[in-house]
Amino acid sequence: MSYLTLILKNPFRNKTRTALSIIGIAIGIMIIVAMGMITNGLQSSTQTTLKAGAAEITVMHTGSNSFYSTGGTIDQGRVNDIRGINGVKDAAGILRASNSSFSGASSGSSGGQTGFGGLSIIGIDSNKLSLAGVNINNTQGSLFSEGSDNEVIMGKTAAQNLNKTVGDTVNLYGKDFRITGVFETGNLMEDGGIFMPLSTLQNLTSSTNKVSNIYVKVNDNANVTQVSQSILNAYPNELSTITAEDQAKMTNQALGAINTASWAISLLAVFIGGIGVINTMIMSVFERTREIGVLKAVGWKERRILGMIIGESVVITLLAAVVGIILGFVGVEIILAFSKSTITPIFSVDLIIKAFGVALIVGILGGLYPAYRASKLQPTEALRYE
Repeated sequence: MSYLTLILKNPFRNKTRTALSIIGIAIGIMIIVAMGMITNGLQSSTQTTLKAGAAEITVMHTGSNSFYSTGGTIDQGRVNDIRGINGVKDAAGILRASNSSFSGASSGSSGGQTGFGGLSIIGIDSNKLSLAGVNINNTQGSLFSEGSDNEVIMGKTAAQNLNKTVGDTVNLYGKDFRITGVFETGNLMEDGGIFMPLSTLQNLTSSTNKVSNIYVKVNDNANVTQVSQSILNAYPNELSTITAEDQAKMTNQALGAINTASWAISLLAVFIGGIGVINTMIMSVFERTREIGVLKAVGWKERRILGMIIGESVVITLLAAVVGIILGFVGVEIILAFSKSTITPIFSVDLIIKAFGVALIVGILGGLYPAYRASKLQPTEALRYE
């Protein structure tokens, strides 16, 4: 039997003990992969706020907790006022609302709520949809007609969750609306909701001449930060602003904290699994004391014994990495499918490298002490071992 074959077969002499060690490491790897896929998906979504054509600045009423949270409304007349500010290319008012029912009587509210408790609905003029990242090129079907009181376009994620397509109807606020198009912006929140004419949503929510936010597109040669400050200076204590870049930074910071926490949990699981690997290899050395003595008696060097035991440890952890990657990928897909989440997980090469990197380190560290102990066995003592 070759040296490599020996290393590959030895860990499976005691299948139960090896399986338990693999499971322990695989759990940690699974968490790394699963959380990595989710955070990658969320980070990809935040980058869409910086895409060309969409608004670079979002204006909200001062006192609003955040861009997507409930807050005060803004007088619609401010949209035209902001268009006159130096550096502003275009502006559009939007009204945010949510609808918690899709058939029969419906209930809804305006003021910037998202679709976590219902379906997110955004009212906006059809000729301003590009400021929200929606255009005919990424829409199946057509955009709704301006002034229409029974047409909407639905995000791809929402359409999938509700099993809707172009030509179907959706009941909002107790009224049936025809879906003229299904759009995809890549933005997590917008793809999980619905767009309709601003005036229609204002009438449905009794929010005449009110908007939740104002999307602002700046001139190509304008400085976004300066334009944002000009808006604040023009309407102090009334309006506040946030740039698309700031939104992406804040979201990425939050995702960074989540990622750090997931790594802490993962490393704890891997550490516990690593102890299992050490235990497995120590027991393997004890059980093969006479065998190791024979190998040393026939001329095996200490470094060869050392390499064999560490190699066996690495085989266990690399196999655990494969199991963990598969469990993480399948687990995320199943959970998101059943929860009908709008998150699109992204599986990347980096996750594979991280998984195998962690497994390799654990395998080497976990096998060091057992390997050292085995390499220092004296042939005469080992051969007398019972």
